[in-house]
Amino acid sequence: MQPRSSSGRPLPLVTPLSQPYFDAARENRLLLQQCPRDGFFFYPREFCPHCLQDDWQWQEARKLGEVYSYTVEQTGQEPGLKGMTPFAIAVVDLLDGPRVIGNLRGEDLEGLAVGAKVVLFFEQVEQASILFFRPA
Repeated sequence: MQPRSSSGRPLPLVTPLSQPYFDAARENRLLLQQCPRDGFFFYPREFCPHCLQDDWQWQEARKLGEVYSYTVEQTGQEPGLKGMTPFAIAVVDLLDGPRVIGNLRGEDLEGLAVGAKVVLFFEQVEQASILFFRPA
């Protein structure tokens, strides 16, 4: 079952494999797995998604990227997020390579565009660190 905050907001499920990512996120650092052959990848997993090897290491990555795609949530399909609408869900290509998904904050949603430069940050929601973006 997915963990939830006291307000009903969905929270990420932390596993032993993803623990280093979330420990760094609590310090507003972006720690990703890096394959010596294929570079950074995301989400945390046991094997590199390209070469399927397990000799990756956790490395700090830059928190800069560019919007690849986005959608604006108007109605709050998820009951725990209804009070936050409207908000943007953005797919972002990080400068260090992997593509990640998160909500966009501090942006005029009407002015949001593919190709916009963004900065990644983490917000603490009770016991969890949640990935967000804001304009660069």
